[in-house]
Amino acid sequence: MADAPRFYLTISCPDVVGVVSAVSTMLTEANCFITESNHFGDPQTNVFFMRTVLEPRSPGFTRAAFAERFAPIAAKFAMDWSLHDARIPPRVLILVSKFDHCLQDLLYRKRTGSLMMEVPAIVSNHVTLAPLAEQARIPFVHLAVTAETKATAEARLFEIIEDTRSEFVVLARYMQVLSNEACGRLPGRVVNIHHSFLPSFKGAKPYHQAFERGVKLVGATAHFVTADLDEGPIIAQAVAPVDHTFDAEAMVEQGRDVESQVLARALRKLIERRVFLNGHRTVVF
Repeated sequence: MADAPRFYLTISCPDVVGVVSAVSTMLTEANCFITESNHFGDPQTNVFFMRTVLEPRSPGFTRAAFAERFAPIAAKFAMDWSLHDARIPPRVLILVSKFDHCLQDLLYRKRTGSLMMEVPAIVSNHVTLAPLAEQARIPFVHLAVTAETKATAEARLFEIIEDTRSEFVVLARYMQVLSNEACGRLPGRVVNIHHSFLPSFKGAKPYHQAFERGVKLVGATAHFVTADLDEGPIIAQAVAPVDHTFDAEAMVEQGRDVESQVLARALRKLIERRVFLNGHRTVVF
């Protein structure tokens, strides 16, 4: 049923026998049709992860009623679980600086329905990309950041996240480092994109550094933001070939294409509730 309501049921719990059977039996008894199901038990952490897409076939289905019915199973298996309505797009706050390629791509995908999300605001430490926000009819917030104002600016950022009820924060080439406190307050909610040369080519103009070294692959990594700079749990990665015919600017262009694609791919995984934190790693269905 193409127009039927759909929900994402996500579960993590100790990896023991009987979880899949208990969940599927309960969903069957609740007259829920399972359209997709993925699960994985990590032998290293002994944690079990499960994502199920379900369509309720009972007209009186409510999340509250589901939670009450599911509670005994959740308690029995010590589950950390959530139920998300797939028809309600999550609210995603976008942070940018001056580079526009990732922002342009995300706004295009939102406009065409490729990314089912709401963007309540675009926040930047520069005014350079304000016209893009205006064109997309999205509120633009200029939040200047200096060494002296960083703490105040970050406090204001948290106010914006709360006021806009943003579930996720995307650093779409936002060239500021969030504090350890900020990272600790938003675990599994902030996504960053960076070139995959790190840690080989840090600092200014990494693609130019790569060109000087004759690099044959450029790539990008989308990851959760943690206190360890650019070392958070990875969500998505990709590479693209380059060769001796690429000058430094062509390499930059290739790299920006990959960055945009990888960030959009990671965000789609989050929107569809396919990403689970697993210590310093992720499980991505």
